[in-house]
Amino acid sequence: MCANIVVAEDDAKQAELVRRYLEHEGHAVMVVEDGRTALETVRHREPDLVVLDVMMPGADGLDVVRILRAERREVPVLMLTARSTEDDLLLGLDLGADDYMTKPFSPRELTARVRTLLRRNRRGPDPAAGTVPAPASGPEAALDDEVLTVGVLRVDPARHEVSVAGTPVECTPGEFRLLAAMAAEPDRVFTRARLLEELHGFDKYISGRTVDVHVMNLRKKIERVPRRPARLITVFGVGYKLTDPAKNVRHASS
Repeated sequence: MCANIVVAEDDAKQAELVRRYLEHEGHAVMVVEDGRTALETVRHREPDLVVLDVMMPGADGLDVVRILRAERREVPVLMLTARSTEDDLLLGLDLGADDYMTKPFSPRELTARVRTLLRRNRRGPDPAAGTVPAPASGPEAALDDEVLTVGVLRVDPARHEVSVAGTPVECTPGEFRLLAAMAAEPDRVFTRARLLEELHGFDKYISGRTVDVHVMNLRKKIERVPRRPARLITVFGVGYKLTDPAKNVRHASS
């Protein structure tokens, strides 16, 4: 799976290491040294993936991912940082990063994470291979092909769109991934561990709190009263489930 990748890293040695490993995997890599150049490069080249260092001159990585998501650019973003506190990592995820690695990291793990992101975000034929990939099967196929509805909540995986009663809802990639997984199986109780699998590949500093942050943000977007959620429900001691409030009202009155 060859891809066009932008690496934004102001440490020349680190950038060269990442470039060599990604090119060894067959990817075309462009390296830039600051946040502003990273933004302009993504806008003009529309790469398949961005590897983005947090601490950069001009605009830092958090500013870059915030602007990219504000512009509704859905390019996958893998962030690199020397920071190791959970709050820093959660901030990156909340802004719309797809994955996060702390330095120092294994270049082999980096390339594995890149493969995972590219595979999950791939759509349609592979131009490099000249072939159409085999149809998926199971739950992932349903997520790719079907518009998911839970009452008035609508999740369209193919278009990466969410709406509630016809009103569009903007979601970060992490929020969307969790919502789509739960919408595919309404009323199923998902543990935090299971939802973390949907987020995939986050490093050792990430915990179940990551899920809680995404759920909190989703409630602000899809609930009428976020502090008294009726749609995205906490199942105490277990995890979360997505349900149709109108259906629950009908059952309670019958």
